[in-house]
Amino acid sequence: MKKSTLLKSNEKDFLFEEVTVEELIAGYQNGEYTAQEVVQSYLDRIHELEQFYNAFTFMNPNALEDAKNIDRLREEGAELGPLAGIPIVIKEAVDVAGFPSTFGWAPLCKESGGIELMPVKDAPVVARLKEAGAIILGKTNIPAFSCAYNANNSWDGPTYNAVNRSISPGGSSSGTATAVSGNFAVLGVAEETAGSIQVPAAAQALVGIKPSFGLIPNVGVTPLGGTTRDVLGPHARTVQDAALMLSVMAGYSKEDPKTISSIGNIPKNGYTSFLDKNFLQGKRLGLYGPGWRTQELSAETQKLYLAAIEVLKAQGAEVVEDPFAGTGLAEYVSSKGGPSALVGLGLETFFYDLEKYLKHLNPEDPSLSIKTVFDKAKSIPWTEDGPLALVHDYVNAETAEADHSILPDLSEFYETKGELLRMIHQVMENKGLDGFVYPQMPTAIPSIQENVVQSTIISEINISGLPLITVPAGYYESGSPFALAFFGKMWSEGELIGMAYAYEQATKHRKAPVLYPEY
Repeated sequence: MKKSTLLKSNEKDFLFEEVTVEELIAGYQNGEYTAQEVVQSYLDRIHELEQFYNAFTFMNPNALEDAKNIDRLREEGAELGPLAGIPIVIKEAVDVAGFPSTFGWAPLCKESGGIELMPVKDAPVVARLKEAGAIILGKTNIPAFSCAYNANNSWDGPTYNAVNRSISPGGSSSGTATAVSGNFAVLGVAEETAGSIQVPAAAQALVGIKPSFGLIPNVGVTPLGGTTRDVLGPHARTVQDAALMLSVMAGYSKEDPKTISSIGNIPKNGYTSFLDKNFLQGKRLGLYGPGWRTQELSAETQKLYLAAIEVLKAQGAEVVEDPFAGTGLAEYVSSKGGPSALVGLGLETFFYDLEKYLKHLNPEDPSLSIKTVFDKAKSIPWTEDGPLALVHDYVNAETAEADHSILPDLSEFYETKGELLRMIHQVMENKGLDGFVYPQMPTAIPSIQENVVQSTIISEINISGLPLITVPAGYYESGSPFALAFFGKMWSEGELIGMAYAYEQATKHRKAPVLYPEY
């Protein structure tokens, strides 16, 4: 399970760079290779390159056996799931039975001299992926408590961006993004409270889907705002692969009552049914402007964005300049302290959600509580200089003293969420919009040493619970990736996927990174 258990063989060079799910499945069906051979190839690649990127916290020692089982079932003619034999990775924050839950924080990691928390069962989303036949290669690195835009304070050390080791990998799904972008896996589970799906995807030239809140169960995931904001979603190299994975991950779970809202809101034929190269024809899309935020784009970002807009128009889309002008949205967000002040809104539930999470780790163990766990760890993360400092206004010693069995007052969160949804939906109706397309970042991805990565949409999107998909849209002169973010009304994942797919197929901007030993 430790990274020292990585397997190594003298097989031929890695043959699956940028391979898609569809291509791998076709190869299996045609007998070109077995799942065992594919997984061994990925393990060999990880063995060679992981030392330069540190994407993983733990490897799955049973990955080859899992692959052999898929091969046996395929040979027997058994009905297989849609991801049978597809190598994937799981973000450290998501429970996988038999793998420690470390929160990315040394005091909760046995390998770093801390205590050990061991889930007794898979998170529902992991169970779904296993049922679909996916092969889990390992768990991926995160910052402590998933509260940073890099993984620099992880017990396992920093993760590096597969596109360029000197720039931020994005966080908190740092390891997942690096593993998928660096071709250490085909797909990855990411998770977001305030940009942690979209930022790493944008930073590493990936497709990332931040779904509608409640579409995918988030039980069995170390929380920041489990009741209010936390969502799971896919990282992939293509829109089609992300749509395939989303179809497996989405839907109601009895373990997570809030997913009842997804019933009736999932397309009958799955999210891949929206994959149409002509999907942008006739669509009306709102553009970024001061009616949303007054922050200006850098000159190079503006140039890349304008080029992307021309592609959208060439594909038959109509664009609407600054559709929020005169609506008061920017002023409303400013009255709340601005986007940065809203990063933590909704995290009032942190301790309530954390207590529930610890109970879920092992319902038979009554000793699992916030008090007992952190007493045993002999450290707390919610000090002013601790790993939760970014959200210290909401997660602090005072809130830690509250009754964790009682849901905190969320009136401000729901008032803000309601007003954001009202304004966004009203603009869509008044302007006849099918969605919005913004540059995901206002400037190039900063150095890996920077703790904050700017975005044009974090806070508004996360509080409102709206869906969003990032898609690669070019590169800065420095080589740093540029990304578009399509977003729209609740449960519009299918339409957003269709628009992102049409743009992707018209441009095909993503380039496979040249990894460290070669550049």
